[in-house]
Amino acid sequence: LSDPIIFLSPSPFKATLGFISSPCLTKVELRVACRGISDRDALSKPDPCVVLKMQSHGQWFEVDRTEVIRSSSSPVFSKIFLVDYYFEEVQRLRFELHDISSGNNGLRDADFLGSMECTLGQVSDLQPVVTAEELSGNDDYVELSFSARKLDDKDFFSKSDPFLEIFRINDDGTESLVHRTETVMNNLSPVWKSFKVSLNTLCSGDHDRELKCTVWDWDSNGKHDFIGEFQTTFKEMRTEQEGKQIQWECINPKYQLKKKNYRNSGVVILNHCKIIKMYSFLDYIMGGCQIQFTVAIDFTASNGDPRNSCSLHYIHPYQPNEYLKALVAVGEICQDYDSDKMFPAFGFGALIPPDFKVSHDFAVNFDEDNPECAGIQGVVEAYQNCLPKIQLYGPTNIAPIIQKVASSASEEMHTKEAMEYFILLILTDGVITDMADTREAIVHASHLPMSVIIVGVGNADFTDMQILDGDDGILRSPKGEPVLRDIVQFVPFKDFKHASPAALAKSVLAEVPNQVVDYYNAKGIKPKCLSDYESTRTFSP
Repeated sequence: LSDPIIFLSPSPFKATLGFISSPCLTKVELRVACRGISDRDALSKPDPCVVLKMQSHGQWFEVDRTEVIRSSSSPVFSKIFLVDYYFEEVQRLRFELHDISSGNNGLRDADFLGSMECTLGQVSDLQPVVTAEELSGNDDYVELSFSARKLDDKDFFSKSDPFLEIFRINDDGTESLVHRTETVMNNLSPVWKSFKVSLNTLCSGDHDRELKCTVWDWDSNGKHDFIGEFQTTFKEMRTEQEGKQIQWECINPKYQLKKKNYRNSGVVILNHCKIIKMYSFLDYIMGGCQIQFTVAIDFTASNGDPRNSCSLHYIHPYQPNEYLKALVAVGEICQDYDSDKMFPAFGFGALIPPDFKVSHDFAVNFDEDNPECAGIQGVVEAYQNCLPKIQLYGPTNIAPIIQKVASSASEEMHTKEAMEYFILLILTDGVITDMADTREAIVHASHLPMSVIIVGVGNADFTDMQILDGDDGILRSPKGEPVLRDIVQFVPFKDFKHASPAALAKSVLAEVPNQVVDYYNAKGIKPKCLSDYESTRTFSP
């Protein structure tokens, strides 16, 4: 039996972020085809079926399986696997190929032909041929602008103070408020400010879903007077993009019944309708964007003498120290999104040879011209080889290494393409001593395609480090300039000391996909066209 080849074609499916722990960022459609399945039976061709399994806690569990294609050595399956995608986890997949005899769709009596294992991150980085359309446009936004003309006057001593409400009609007939405009005071022909709303919020991605629009006359006591209403759909609104003016008669049903000559209570006009494409993290990854992962390791004296078993840098023959645990946990995720698997690794706070002067951005492999290491294992080996050659010193300054990576990110920014996004992982055992310079460096880096992850190693009090993580407020430079966007995630390793490596990676990397998307969308940078990278990656078991 020659090795069959399995072809995978992933395609992104956007899912709404739920307000639950570890929400699914997106879903991925996987299409499977095989080529070169040899005949086990000389009289007939195989009847292949592919079973998809996913690893959880060391065990393989079946996710789904394709249909059985009778008598085919190069099947293309119509079944699509839909898999939840989490950037912050290593999701291990196993594709098993079986020959299921005619009349029996079960696996018990099937012949096992072979299997292929990979991570979902590897599949997502295939730069594949995407044959299916996205199943939902829920991540897109629409910008809308309304005005009205000759609305009914509901006030005795002044004109009406109108505002507009838009409701989405749900499948069960209930209404969900989508948007409420501001109130325009004392005006029967108001022009409301334009606003943006996601298509998921507006119509659940269904352009034919009914929308109910209601106009009110605002009253300070909260008992607003009803002016009128109308129904529409987003499909109708979109015709404004074709140059057609869209307007609706605003109807008060009570007036319509009571007044013989009633026409309307005014007219509402759609002045502007523009769809704003919002791309997902996977759109950029599948468009060819590479994650450039850099590691920076704290070699200050507070870590303790590496020869002493109490040192945070002690190399135990059977148990990795906290630095190695954090490095491997995060690095294993990021390496799937970097095609060359070469990672720069730097150290700071040590006296380095040959003159043993303190350095805050030295190459761990001591090759300043080429600080890259081959894979995460290469970083681990460079770190272990480095320890006996340096003298731990201080202080704990991290601004220089942030500035070094920011310099590379700055070069990428000027390309105005989504080709490289930089992630800097800083492993440190104590509170930094150059806080002012670090804040300045982070504010500068927030304008660049770059994120910073800081993992606090050891039992120090890291309270002050939370300042760098913008979750509790806006980080500002010493001069008062705020960060353009939140790019720092700080996590104390001790919170995950007894948890799995996946839990740590999940915590520190969970924000990265949104940081990538926020940067490129804010810059108006689209993913490279998938067709530019059309190819099919093959796997052999």
